[in-house]
Amino acid sequence: MRPDPKAEGLRWLRQAEHDLSDADYSRAGGRYSLACFLCQQAAEKALKAFLYAQGAEQVLGHSVAELASECGNLDGEFRALKPKAAPLDHYYLPTRYPNSLPGGIPAEAFDESDAQRALGLAGEVIGVVKRKLAGRA
Repeated sequence: MRPDPKAEGLRWLRQAEHDLSDADYSRAGGRYSLACFLCQQAAEKALKAFLYAQGAEQVLGHSVAELASECGNLDGEFRALKPKAAPLDHYYLPTRYPNSLPGGIPAEAFDESDAQRALGLAGEVIGVVKRKLAGRA
C-alpha cells in the first residue's frame, strides 16, 4: 500500500528538521565539516519532502540544486530558491572524504563560517518547504 503523499512528505520534513538541529549541535561542538554535511542532508531531505508530498513515488539523487529544479517544475518559488541553495552541494562529498580535497582532511578544511553559512542556507530551504506543506490540506 502506497503511503499518503502528504504524510510521507511530512515524515521526510521531520527528518530534515532533525538533521538541521544536529548540524547546529555539531557546529556548536566545533565539528564544522559534519555540520556542513548535515545541512546538505537537511536541505536534500526537505526538497524530497516536497516532492513526496506532491505524489512522487520515488525521488532519487542527492543534488540540492537538481532537486530544487525538480521542485521548481511544480512550484515556481523553488526556481528562485535553486541558486541560493545550490552551494550546499559543495558540502556533499568534501565534508566526508579526504580524497575529494586537494590536501588535508575534511575535519580541518571547514570552519565555523562555513557551518554558519550552511545552516542559513539549509534553514531557508526547510522554511520554504515547511510553508508549502503547511498550505496543503
